[in-house]
Parts: sequence; C-alpha cells; structure tokens
Amino acid sequence: MVTRERGWAQHAHAVERLRASYDAVPEGQTVRLAKRTSNLFRPREANRAPGLDVSGLNGVIEVDADNATADVQGMCTYEDLVDTTLPHGLIPLVVPQLRTITLGGAVTGLGIESTSFRNGLPHESVTEMDVFTGAGEVVTVRPGDPLFDAFVNSYGSLGYATRLRIALERVPGYVSLRHVRFDDAGLLAKTMAEIVETKEHDGVRVDAIDGTAFEPGEYYLTLARWDEEVSRLASLAPQPPATSDYAGQQIYYRSIQQRQTDVLTMYDYLWRWDTDWFWCSRAMGAQHPVVRRLWPRRYRRSDVFHKLIGLNQRTGFMDRIDRIKGRPQREQVVQDVEVPIERLEEFLEWFDRDVGMRPVWLCPLVSPGTVDGGAWPSYPLRPRTTYVNIGFWGQVHVGPDAPDAPLNRAIEAKTHELDGHKSLYSEAFYDRATFDHLYGGENLATLKAEFDPQDRLLTLYDKAVRRR
Repeated sequence: MVTRERGWAQHAHAVERLRASYDAVPEGQTVRLAKRTSNLFRPREANRAPGLDVSGLNGVIEVDADNATADVQGMCTYEDLVDTTLPHGLIPLVVPQLRTITLGGAVTGLGIESTSFRNGLPHESVTEMDVFTGAGEVVTVRPGDPLFDAFVNSYGSLGYATRLRIALERVPGYVSLRHVRFDDAGLLAKTMAEIVETKEHDGVRVDAIDGTAFEPGEYYLTLARWDEEVSRLASLAPQPPATSDYAGQQIYYRSIQQRQTDVLTMYDYLWRWDTDWFWCSRAMGAQHPVVRRLWPRRYRRSDVFHKLIGLNQRTGFMDRIDRIKGRPQREQVVQDVEVPIERLEEFLEWFDRDVGMRPVWLCPLVSPGTVDGGAWPSYPLRPRTTYVNIGFWGQVHVGPDAPDAPLNRAIEAKTHELDGHKSLYSEAFYDRATFDHLYGGENLATLKAEFDPQDRLLTLYDKAVRRR
C-alpha cells in the first residue's frame, strides 16, 4: 500500500530528476519524454535527442479513500492505478480499455471507456494537475485555468503532466452484463441515446455501455451494471461466485455474440478488451485454439501485441508475404473518431460501403465541458451533447495507393463532414488551416508562447501531422 509520506517524498525526488534531465539537454534543442511504452500509432521521424527522465513518475502518490480521490504521477499506467485503488473499493471514473495507457497520456491525448456517457472523458475527473512546461518549470493548474483547459488533447505540445489529482468512484466487486442485439443501426443509435438520457434499459440501471458492430445488420449493445447484490452474496459465500475468464482460452468479443448475459469481476471487466487488444490479437494468430494454449497468459496483453505490430512495421514482414502471395498492398487503418449520435447510422453505412472493416467498437460519451460550460479548446466537442466514439483498428488491402493512405484520408474527410472529431493518436492529414480550426491552434500558439517561449516542445501540428 502507498503511504502518504513516502509517496510524496518519492514524487518530489522524481520531479527533481526530471528537472536535472531537462537542464542537461543543450539549450535550443527540442526536449521529449524518454518513455518506454507508447499507445500511439503515428509513424514518427527518428529522434536520437536525449529524453527527459520520467522513470520515477510512474506510481500512485496517495489514495484518499475517505474522499474518493487519488494523487497520481503522470506516467502511472491505469493498470497500476487500478491495482492500488480497487482494494479500497474505488476505481477512476473512466478507465481506458488498455492497461498501459498512462494517466498523463489519457489527459493530454484523450481516453474513453464505457462509463464516458456518465463521467465524460478522463480529464473531466481531474481536479488539479502539475504540468512540467517547455520552460522547465512545474506549474500547478486547475479546471478553468487556460493551461489546464488547453492541455486536453495537446499531446505534450504544452508540457507534461507530472501529477494529477483525480476523483474516484466507489464500486462493488462484480459486474453483470447484458448483450442486446440489433439488426438496424438506426434503432441501435436511438436505443443508445435513450440509455444515455435515462441511465437505464428495460427498467434496469445501466452503469456502463459500449457496443460492437460485427457486420451490417449485426450490432450489439453491452449494458453493464455494478452488481452490489452479487457482491453481497459473494461476501457471505464460502466460495466466490462463478464468473467468466477472458484472460484465458475464451475470447471476450466472441462472447458478445454467444451470450445474452454474463458476470465478471470488476477487475476483469475493466480489462476485458485488453487481453486480445479488442480483436486485433487475431492478426498475430493468438486466437487460434492451439496457439492460444501455447501463448503464455502473461503475454496476452495489448502492449505485447503493440510491440509485435511495431516489429512488423520495422521489418515489412507482412508486406513481403503479400507480395509473395500476390495480394494487394495493405493500408493500416487505425483510428478513433467521434460523431454526433444522430449521425452514427450515416457513418456506419458509409464505412461499410467505402472501407469495409469489421468489427467496429462503439462507445457513447457526453462531455460536461469546462467549468464555465464551454467546449474544451483543443478538442471542442459540444458540451452536454451525445457523441459516439467509433473505433476501428486493422489493415485493408488497397493496392499501390496504400502509401498515400486513401482510406485514412477519406475517414478524416467524412468525420469532418458529419461534424465529428478525430483523435490524434494515429495518422492525420489535415492542412494547417483546417487543423488549427478543428483543434484550437490559435489558442495553443498563445499558450505555447507563454509557457514554452524558447520552443523547446514541438507543436501539436508537428506531432500529429508532420510526424515529428
């Protein structure tokens, strides 16, 4: 367990190491983080400049169980955070679906999960944050401060979070699921909107919701309820109740098609998508029954699969296989976009016709906005409006045009046409004027001049579009 005195002392020491590593970078040279893991899918130019030492900023400083808050370091993963808070019966208000996403990464780069229709996005449960700026200073900011508000979706262009104080939610130990099938995307969207509004379905409370579109005409909403009754009975029984285990031989996303109801521990629910990186583990053969039995359980994780994808990108292994077999060249299509819920059916119809990837993940979200009720300047979703995050991750055989990313460009254009927004963890192709309009470029430039006057940090456009 984390003790208050030790946690804060270690944090102070880690911040001093960070400062020292910043001071060691030659004046005028760009600074970057020396991170060991990443959930980005943007190809980037090689950068051999020394990175800032964040090795001591990966833990939980303190959990205040009475007030349901935690002070967390910026490089702490949600996996480590949940391991610390769940024994207190607490979890973050939004737990992004992949274990190695960091707190700082989810705030500066956005995150989402099935509680986002109730609790917004991860930054909307942050009450205070320390930012290490491009000037080498630590600035404490709170919601409503210009730097705090613009930090959301700034991807390190305004600095790096070293500490975040976040609100937590009290939860039981078990989650009950209902998988509800729809044949019509319009009815799916209508039902989703009703659940977002009422927080229930067929008279049963809904605490979390996401959806999976397997094929045109085969859609599911997964409705989760924090189940206090199962948890109460479990505390009285000599043996824990039977629950599903999707970190073993069974595959979670397949269960959505096979079962109408399910029960998971809270821990397993939070990481239900991570074991198979949603469905992307199939590209590595990890869903084949024989391979799955031989693949060690501890390596059935999204970060392992991400490394394998990176290895393939560096070696061009699959491209060589495609050439040998005479298959068209592949385009990597890894994106998350948000569209207003009333445009969901239109987007899915277009996506099926022009892109053709399946499955697709669907997750509703409602952002309460800034403290004054406005939109977050660097990612201006309309406050108190229901959007649906649509996630699709894979490759499509497109032929010789693959290097020009025709599908990614088309998705970008369609999202813009439907009054949506695109996350920037993957490739982006906007021209500078359009990008600045969509992501608050003028405001970012003003704050960058104040907090990074020597331009030690790359701009958001440099990172997201120029791939630096």
